[in-house]
Amino acid sequence: MATSTTTAIELQPPHATRPQQTVGIGQHDSQSDLDPVLQAPPPGESPVPDGGYGWVVVAGCTVVAWWQIGTPYSWGIIQGALAEEGISSPVILSFVGSLAASLISALAIVNSVAMRRFGSRKMGMLSMTLMALSEFVSSFTFKNVGGLFATSGVMMGLGVSLGFSVVSVASSQYFNRRRGLANGIIFAGGGLGGAVNSFALDALLRRLGPAWTFRCLALVTLATGLPAAYVIKERVPYQQSKVVEWRLFRSFTFDFMFLVGAIGTFPLFVPPFFMPLYAKSIGLSSATGAGLVAGFNFSSAVGRIGCGLLCDRIGALNTLFISLLITGLSMVALWPASTTLGPTILFVVLNGISNGGFFSTMPTVVGSVFGSAKLTTIMGMIITGWVGGYLMGAPIAGYILEAYGGADGGLKAFRPAMYYAGSLAMAAAGLVASVRFRLSPTLLKRL
Repeated sequence: MATSTTTAIELQPPHATRPQQTVGIGQHDSQSDLDPVLQAPPPGESPVPDGGYGWVVVAGCTVVAWWQIGTPYSWGIIQGALAEEGISSPVILSFVGSLAASLISALAIVNSVAMRRFGSRKMGMLSMTLMALSEFVSSFTFKNVGGLFATSGVMMGLGVSLGFSVVSVASSQYFNRRRGLANGIIFAGGGLGGAVNSFALDALLRRLGPAWTFRCLALVTLATGLPAAYVIKERVPYQQSKVVEWRLFRSFTFDFMFLVGAIGTFPLFVPPFFMPLYAKSIGLSSATGAGLVAGFNFSSAVGRIGCGLLCDRIGALNTLFISLLITGLSMVALWPASTTLGPTILFVVLNGISNGGFFSTMPTVVGSVFGSAKLTTIMGMIITGWVGGYLMGAPIAGYILEAYGGADGGLKAFRPAMYYAGSLAMAAAGLVASVRFRLSPTLLKRL
């Protein structure tokens, strides 16, 4: 069996003697091509069990991801129901969901510091508690837009951001060769959570209304999330490091991966947030719209596992490029031509798979390229760059939709928003290709 090789970044003190620079994924032909901060892996990083208690951690992270990822991804169902009740417009309501997601990025560096101080278990349990509390309080405030922003926006975002900081790094200390698979399983839990939540929320909203739907969601989140978070723990204490490693910005690889995340997150929430409205605009029922969102999330779960396995087989950078390219092409070529249920289902499946692949692949790219010793710091820095896409990606699509006729304007009104989202995904894919071919010009090399 082939042995996977990783590239690690170790930040040395300014006057320290540098070890010989090594780049395992894609050796450069000349020393001048190397980024100045790319170094050999830290000595303590290699002996990882590739299993053992790590699978328990994966199981716990998977349940946390079920709620931490699945809840924001099913916001479109609640958004559609609240819009039908006249609470506010889809554009404003999409801001509530975007605000919650954006705090993952806005608080990423703060959370990385908290992770090193308090550990995964406490962070995960606090995440589940805050999410459940936000849903319970939302059951009393959902008729007030300001209340929704405070509860389903800010409070939910705090819980979601804490959860993401746990699930994105906790398994890395236990896996090396199977790191892609481990991350794929964890983030697939988020996709499955979004799929199941979409069906459940649609049924609850129709039978019980928004208030009791929020309460039921709070109870189930707390009952399942707290035990799952309790079993998550780090193998060794997280390494203390600077809050921000500014020297990383001297690395071409880091700069471009930062930009990939910053640009690539803009289109990610557009399909799940607007699919219920789009389905209605082409004559489909609300139940069908909920089914499409569920299908998107289920496909996302498949993509997260599939891309995780693909990372271990062809390399994380190659997988990330394929994921973003399919996301962009499906939005600019397939979605605009989806005027009936059949093509729309095909779009939902393809885009869901590639969308989910982004989330399971990015932590694997960071762990493989930069090493796990300072993973919390580096992931925190990269995720901070996602704040613009998380906060403004879906609302920008909403404003474009309103400008071209609104949700009642049919497919023609939706197309500009589709082109906007798809073009940004393809731009991010281009940046990944730049990094990949700079590391190695060999097309079939595992990177």
